[in-house]
Formats: sequence, structure tokens, C-alpha cells
Amino acid sequence: MRKVAVLGSGAWGTTLGQVMVDSGQQVLIWGRNKKVVREINRRHSNRRFLKGIDLPRELKATTDIKAVLEFADVILVAIPAQTLRENLESWKGFFPTTLPVISTLKGIEVETQFRMTEVMQEVLGISKSQLGLITGPNLANEIIMRQPAGAVAASENQEIIDLIVDMFSTNYFRIYPSTDLVGCEFAGAAKSVIALAVGMAVGMGYGENTQGLMITRGLSEVARLGEAYGANPLTFLGLAGIGDLVASAQSPLSRNRSFGEVLGKSGSITKARQQVVKTVEGVYS
Repeated sequence: MRKVAVLGSGAWGTTLGQVMVDSGQQVLIWGRNKKVVREINRRHSNRRFLKGIDLPRELKATTDIKAVLEFADVILVAIPAQTLRENLESWKGFFPTTLPVISTLKGIEVETQFRMTEVMQEVLGISKSQLGLITGPNLANEIIMRQPAGAVAASENQEIIDLIVDMFSTNYFRIYPSTDLVGCEFAGAAKSVIALAVGMAVGMGYGENTQGLMITRGLSEVARLGEAYGANPLTFLGLAGIGDLVASAQSPLSRNRSFGEVLGKSGSITKARQQVVKTVEGVYS
């Protein structure tokens, strides 16, 4: 049993917390919102992000960032991508620099164009060998109900890959290994942009042909971009690439797709933000 600190009490952090409890890990979630944290601990639910879901009683939460980091053997980061640097800067005085750090983030930092693990390296001064990523076609509202799903464990360190596989493997969640961290990060960030564009096309009244065009040509462009940065182009044909893109571009549960639809219909990013109030990474990436 590992002690895993989950930084982020939103839908995805909470969902992955449940997956890890199911796989036999001891999980403590950190969140800023006192009401959300109190509800996870007392009512074993997170109605703000996951309505109608009963969470495992073993899943605990806290607002004390120092306590959660002191508790941890492994750190899982599940906060909005564009807040990563600011948060890490505020935590780095007491952030453990020897533990494995696993990213769940799908975005590119706007100001620097850095991938999320690059931000972690720069701010925390930690080694690339400590870093990993879990990514794939993972809609939180389905996985929280324990519907069958899969994800990719990516790192340039095989020990980190094995760690992620062990932490998340259950009878409903299968993990596939990859050493292509660059490709998996690019795929996750870029699929959000393509899903947003597909949603816009739907909102503007275009049909399946247009959606198919945008998905396939968008993926082709992303694969070429990733390859230019050293990624394996085959990564974009797997769960981290086409798998994630299909789920995000086609599902009404996808934030990027939903945001794009409202934007396509209204032509107003303000209206889209009002209707889709959760974090939409594709807007920034």
C-alpha cells in the first residue's frame, strides 16, 4: 500500500482517488475549497463536481497542503494546467524533491509553451526521472461509475511507469505503458484544441463529414508537431492520441466539446464560459 497525495479535489482528482483506493492505495486529497473537503470526509461525496456519486469511505481530504505532502510516498497533480506554475511556486519551500511526481494535466503553459512536466522540472528543480504522466480517453463521469476504461502510464523512467501501472490497475481500469512522455503530453494537450474545434463545428451546424475531417487532419498535424519535438508518431495512434481525441471530440460529457458547441452557436466566448463553468484546457492550449 502506497500513500498517495492527490493535489486537486475536482472531478478528475477525486475520480483518480477512488481508482487508487480500489487498487489498494491509501489516498489523501488536497483541496482549497473547505466545503468540498468537508463533504468528502463527512458525506463521502463531491456533489460540486460529481453529482449523485457515493465515494469510498477510505477516501480522505484536507485543506492543509503541508500535511498532505508530508503524508505522501507519491504525489499526483490534478489541478488546472494554467495554475500549475503559480501553485508550485507557492509550495516549493516545502515540496518534497525526492518523491515520484505524477502529472494528470493536459495542457501547454501559455506564456512559455512548456509541457506540464517541464514546468515541474523548472520550478521544483526535480529530475526528469522522477516524473510520470497518466493520460488517455478518461472522462471522469464514466470512470467514477467504474465503467471499463484504459489509460497510458508514460515516463522516461521504467520504474515510474511500473509504479503508475501498479497504483491505478483495477478490474475496470487498465493501464498501458509508454516511454514516450513527450508524445503523450503533446497528444493530451492538442486533443483538447481539436475537440474544442469539433464542438465549434457542431455548434455552427456542420455534420459528421466535417467532424471526421477535423479529427483526422487535426491528429495528423499534432503527430507531425510531436515528432518534430522528439515524440514517437505511433503514440498518436494509441490511447493517448486517437483514443483520447475520439472520447473528447464525440462525447457530450467532454468539457472542450461542450464549450466549443456553445461558442460555435453563440459566437461568444463569454457565453461559453458562463455555460461551461469547469476548467476547459483547450481554450488556453
